[in-house]
Amino acid sequence: MNLTGIRRKEINLLQSITEWIKGDHSERQIVLMISFMVGIFTGLTTFVLKFLIEEIKHLLTSGFAAEDTNLLYLVFPAIGILITLLFVKYIVRGDISHGVTKILYAMARGRSRIKSHNRWSSIIASAITIGFGGSVGAEAPIVLTGAAWGSDFGKRFHLPPKTLMLLVGCGAAGAVSGVFKAPIAGLVFVLEVLMLDLSFSSLLPLLVTSITSVCVSYAFYGTAPQFDFNLSKAFTIDIIPGCIVLGVVCGLVSLYFTRSMNWFEGIFAKIKSRTYKFLLGAVVLGTLIYFFPAMYGEGYDVIIQLINNASAQEIMHNTLFYGNENNLLIYLGLVLLLKVFATTSTNGGGGCGGVFAPSLFLGCIAGFIFAQLWNMGLGLSLGSTCYVSPKNCGLYGMAGLMSGVMHAPLTGIFLIAELTGGYDLFVPLMIVSVVSFLTINIFEPHSIYAMRLARRGQLLTHNKDNAILTLLKLQSVMETDYQSVSPDMPLKKFVTIIARSHRNIFPVVDVNNKLLGVVSLDSVRLHMFRPELYHMFTVGSFMKEPPAILMVNDSLKVVAGKFEDTHAWNLPVVDQSGHYLGFISRSGLFTSYRETLIKFSQE
Repeated sequence: MNLTGIRRKEINLLQSITEWIKGDHSERQIVLMISFMVGIFTGLTTFVLKFLIEEIKHLLTSGFAAEDTNLLYLVFPAIGILITLLFVKYIVRGDISHGVTKILYAMARGRSRIKSHNRWSSIIASAITIGFGGSVGAEAPIVLTGAAWGSDFGKRFHLPPKTLMLLVGCGAAGAVSGVFKAPIAGLVFVLEVLMLDLSFSSLLPLLVTSITSVCVSYAFYGTAPQFDFNLSKAFTIDIIPGCIVLGVVCGLVSLYFTRSMNWFEGIFAKIKSRTYKFLLGAVVLGTLIYFFPAMYGEGYDVIIQLINNASAQEIMHNTLFYGNENNLLIYLGLVLLLKVFATTSTNGGGGCGGVFAPSLFLGCIAGFIFAQLWNMGLGLSLGSTCYVSPKNCGLYGMAGLMSGVMHAPLTGIFLIAELTGGYDLFVPLMIVSVVSFLTINIFEPHSIYAMRLARRGQLLTHNKDNAILTLLKLQSVMETDYQSVSPDMPLKKFVTIIARSHRNIFPVVDVNNKLLGVVSLDSVRLHMFRPELYHMFTVGSFMKEPPAILMVNDSLKVVAGKFEDTHAWNLPVVDQSGHYLGFISRSGLFTSYRETLIKFSQE
């Protein structure tokens, strides 16, 4: 069946579901039914994505001999990125990278409207990228897919922006829950990473979606935890110093990962040619995977090996290090340092994936390396001879890196506990996650997802004032009914304009509509009732510079700051070339703020 036929069947199915849900139900009931449907569709798409990745990877690499390197590692990633590039360019015809950042942007500026193609485009693109070796995770694409399902259902029922935002959160929660079989982590992810304001009325739909998606995953994969883990050493109080130090290490590794990714992404951003971006990404990625096959794909195989005491030979298969167990820490240390470049090369070159899996991968390696060094004597130098379990520290490190990179300590704690069934390790998971978060927060106030939007003032946060100013758009509060005048206009004509106007301030522009200044009614009040002076003065005689000028792309947070600094009541707005567009008034901004706050706060 061709894509058109599949698309037609999908439309018919969704229309049938829509008619069934509408029925004779209240909006609250409709939201709960939609959250249930979002959970089902998100769970199914999660299964499809994981299935495609595993099948592609198995098809390509199942015949590789463990003791030898394989030159195909140089080729497969490039093929995957190329296919993804062509798919995005000729079929999707849009940008599908940075999935979680796109959701944050949609919630902040796009009224939670996500393009419908993300329900399937991210799945196909990420399956090809990761299956062929792209060193990224499938979680961000599937989170974008889940959010797209929530957004699409919300748009079908013409639900208000806040409810639409909740459904986007439901889709994201269902994605995390389904892909990891971790319903609590999915719920907390929406709270911490997407920064959705939770209330009692919004909690139930999120839970419905999370549980439904998990049940779909149980139907396909069983109820066992995602990672097979057997606790060999229970938590004791004397390993707390080691957990604190590991938390600091995880925070610093998170900082290295974040800063290095931003730096390398900057290099790709400076390259204008898509071909050159592809070549750079393919060469860097292929080379790294050839020498370090552990970077192939998501890396979950390596995590399973490390937390189940696999031999060094299993971990170093297909590498130049194979056959020498003493090189294990060197090998893992190099992977720890270079993984960020493999991940950035994948996305920068044209692939599709996220940093969820790389964070878990690096965290497990960081925890394992730390435990080995601690047990070899580092712990003794710090005043403790307590042995720490390398496999346990692998779990602690996963929680620590997720907490640091994503600024999500609760997500890290609950996700690792649910992923492995390691609920007996809650206390050390908490210690490492919190210390890691506190460490990186000294240097980076925002997560790797949010920092791009925060720099542009487009990040929606739990701070109500900042959230409202982010939701408001400058164009929505700009007033354009001010009468503009020229500087050489005679006072007599200007008085005529004043008589017809209901404004007390007038923008002064040149022949090209560029703003030159402003004239207030107060400045001409003493002259306007003396006709004998009309021929002696022009508008330019009364013109003054405005206290501040607003740019059309300024955020409302910046606008509010300029009003606060200048104590002005009206400020002009211009475009990048200085052309006059309108005015924003302090009273108008305050009124819009109050109206939005009421809508934002209503349950």
